[in-house]
Amino acid sequence: MDNFDILSMVDWGMLEKAIASNAYKTAEPFPHIVIDNVFNPQALEKILELWPLSKIKEVELHDDGVFTRAKRTTAVDTELPFEIDHFLHQLGRPKFLKFLEELTGIGGLISDPYFFGGGLHETSSGGKLAVHLDYNKHFKFKLDRRLNLLVYLNKNWNESSGGFLELWDSSMTQCVKKILPIFNRMVIFSTNSISYHGQPEPITCNPDVSRKSIALYYYSNGRPEEVHVIESDEDQGQEHTTLWQARPGLGY
Repeated sequence: MDNFDILSMVDWGMLEKAIASNAYKTAEPFPHIVIDNVFNPQALEKILELWPLSKIKEVELHDDGVFTRAKRTTAVDTELPFEIDHFLHQLGRPKFLKFLEELTGIGGLISDPYFFGGGLHETSSGGKLAVHLDYNKHFKFKLDRRLNLLVYLNKNWNESSGGFLELWDSSMTQCVKKILPIFNRMVIFSTNSISYHGQPEPITCNPDVSRKSIALYYYSNGRPEEVHVIESDEDQGQEHTTLWQARPGLGY
């Protein structure tokens, strides 16, 4: 594609319907939405073609054997191919930010020019990410983290491959929703003091296959009172890193 303009590759009509549905704000166990086929598949095919994590050194390995296994991500200083870099930055442009604000009801959203903790994520067979709450402050600007956006890039992925994104209830007693990471599926969810999520079950795909996703995080200056959020130190501005959560009877 000669003109790699991702804003022309977005089905804006589909996004408008998502806003009108009000599904995001009423979702359980915390505000979220799953939207399929919103991006032109050719754009995502190009990103897969250029996928760099197996070819470059500037990656972060997350494999402590307990909370994370066999997961790689881009780093703040990772240099990406133009098309991938363009994709990431365009999802922080005003038109897309306006969509996110209207969808979620969160005003003043700010994208992260560093893609700290985000960017490209890849998990190999046997890999996992324990259920957790995300860090709540930007490492540099100390803005409040408000939203996660995930775009999955896994073609021919089925339930037998595993890799489900799990959303847990506020008391960490049960998984309320499982989301299969299939190609051209976008997931957006609020990050707050009850947004327990993860991919705790190891992937069971073939060794030559990996679970690929794009992760983008959005921030605001301050955190107004939110529906569904339990008052805690986080809501009062107490900064914390990732908070890992054990599943009852299953561990991490």
